[in-house]
Amino acid sequence: MAEVISLMDIDDKEENHSLKKSVNKGKNVIAAGDTPHPKATPWVEKYRPQSLADVAAHRDIVDTIDRLTSENKLPHLLLYGPPGTGKTSTILALARKLYGSQMHNMVLELNASDDRGIDVVRQQIQDFASTQSFSFGAKSCVKLVLLDEADAMTKDAQFALRRALQSRCTRFRFAPLEDIHVRERIKIVIEAEGLDVPESGLAALVRLSNGDMRKALNILQSTHMASQQITEEAVYLCTGNPLPKDIEQISYWLLNESFSVGFRQISDMKTRNGLALLDIVREVTMFVFKIKMPSNVRVQLINDLADIEYRLTFGCNDKLQLGALIATFTRARSALVAAAK
Repeated sequence: MAEVISLMDIDDKEENHSLKKSVNKGKNVIAAGDTPHPKATPWVEKYRPQSLADVAAHRDIVDTIDRLTSENKLPHLLLYGPPGTGKTSTILALARKLYGSQMHNMVLELNASDDRGIDVVRQQIQDFASTQSFSFGAKSCVKLVLLDEADAMTKDAQFALRRALQSRCTRFRFAPLEDIHVRERIKIVIEAEGLDVPESGLAALVRLSNGDMRKALNILQSTHMASQQITEEAVYLCTGNPLPKDIEQISYWLLNESFSVGFRQISDMKTRNGLALLDIVREVTMFVFKIKMPSNVRVQLINDLADIEYRLTFGCNDKLQLGALIATFTRARSALVAAAK
């Protein structure tokens, strides 16, 4: 196999003697030399799959990579997709299969958000790639360069890598995990940790994860640290998300109360429960899909809610946007009445 520089979406850092510095972009990292107490170990690391066979989902992709590796036909790879979908687990499991105990000598990890300039390509990557490879038996293995958040690299650095990567990579997209895969993996952790999680709490974990396994495990561990029993309410309180019953109540006010009454009641609940209006809008949008209404009214309502969410994302005034939210439902109510006549 020819020497390879592979672009991978990597979301954790293991001990790596070739790494010049370790960074944490909101991801769970155990830096080299750290010996955290077992109870303090992030569960996303503690329960990360150690082999390709253990990866929770995307079996078609993982099995293809596994087969190509076994046949010594592994191409340049580009793994992409949202966070917590198995990109890291897959590539690190692949590295273990390729290198075994020599993994840390054969893998260079760089965070492209910090090590992002042209000098990284010209110096660190090229220097690492040009050093002698270790031999395993009668053959010499390729080296692996992992670039985290490569889209954050400077244009010059991306251009320098473009010919080596873009035209030569076999691309695999890691979609958000299906609920059944998140649920199965969470159950394994629950059993291993001896946690008290009723079905409602498990359902809340799966729902709030949105197909992100890392998020699911982080919520599970955080809730466990705050509550002995991981109930639905404990999960929602820990994450700050509105409870489903609160969203049902807010939706009822929006559909039935006057502007002034709805504004006062939603404001009171928002303050009392420490809710963010952005989260309320997102949850109400999902609730709209459950309401029986003409398709044209639903589409207009969802589009209007999307506009409010967009404005809130950019820091628009909460009171103004709450008024816009109530006005949006007032128009929808009028359209529903007209459609019923």
